Amino acid sequence: MLKKSIKNTIFINIGAFLLVLILELMSGWLFIDRYDTNYSFFLHDLNYTIAIMAIIWINHFVLIPFFLDKRRYFLFGILLIGSIFLVSYLKGNEKDGWLDISKFFFYLIYTTGAGMAAFFLRRNMIIQRENDEKEKLQKEMELNYLKAQVNPHFLFNSLNSIYSLSRKQSLETPDLVMQLSELMRYQLESSKKETVLLKEELEFIENYLFLEEKRLSNRCTIEFLIDGDLSGLRISPMLLIPFVENAVKHGAQSTNKQSTIDISATIKNSTLHFCVDNSKPHKVSSLKKTGLGLENVRRRLNFLYPNSHVLEIDDKEEKYHINLSIDLAVSKFKKTVND
Repeated sequence: MLKKSIKNTIFINIGAFLLVLILELMSGWLFIDRYDTNYSFFLHDLNYTIAIMAIIWINHFVLIPFFLDKRRYFLFGILLIGSIFLVSYLKGNEKDGWLDISKFFFYLIYTTGAGMAAFFLRRNMIIQRENDEKEKLQKEMELNYLKAQVNPHFLFNSLNSIYSLSRKQSLETPDLVMQLSELMRYQLESSKKETVLLKEELEFIENYLFLEEKRLSNRCTIEFLIDGDLSGLRISPMLLIPFVENAVKHGAQSTNKQSTIDISATIKNSTLHFCVDNSKPHKVSSLKKTGLGLENVRRRLNFLYPNSHVLEIDDKEEKYHINLSIDLAVSKFKKTVND
């Protein structure tokens, strides 16, 4: 990285030198007759170019980093004006004395100002690019952290379901353990991908609901409806399951009375409308503390779909309602290989 930066600096300065030389040759071409030979004309403009670039290099590599960037503004201004005057005196005093010195002095101020403008523009672009890379890396690290938290959270809830069935000595327990292993396999495989097919994600939710329905026996009615064309649509993995887990945990799991969970996934013009409604026990007045799952999914939505999702949560006395809309056509990810 350091070698690449040094090479870029060398190339940029060589390019700047050649550009200034070309501009000098073009501006002095009308007065070429004043010179004895073309060689003397070229040598004169080359000397001017060296003088101009000397001021620019002194300013960029000495004065700006050691004085201006350290907020020594007065000293920076004095040294810059002094260096410009010194070069003007050395070049202008060769011919007409103070007249040429003054002309060259103001010319160098103009060229130095233009060089400083180009310098700060380039530096700001580099700083902005570095900040964007840091922000991207930070978001990727936080997303990986949030995604990693989903795994133990989901596993903990699922194992509780299997444990509850095993205590009842249900004959379906071995089959449900096998189904849980399939759910975990999907989760582990999908966690390695940035996106998965929406169809696969909804099938995963459907299988999870089947597992919960068996555990809750007849005291919970679960409805899961899918409507619309799912083909080709992709979504970040394990993004919807926390809403479903929340409905089970704060609804049917928290009471022995009859409860309901209604879930729908509707696709309209590549927009997913995901709704979850669950009944609440009368003794529970508020579900403001939604737990780790919903807090994580909020943050993931803000990272992954910052301007293309709407999340509405309505916590009523006897009902908890979640309505999520995501425009899946607006995706910041490329297709994942080997889906």
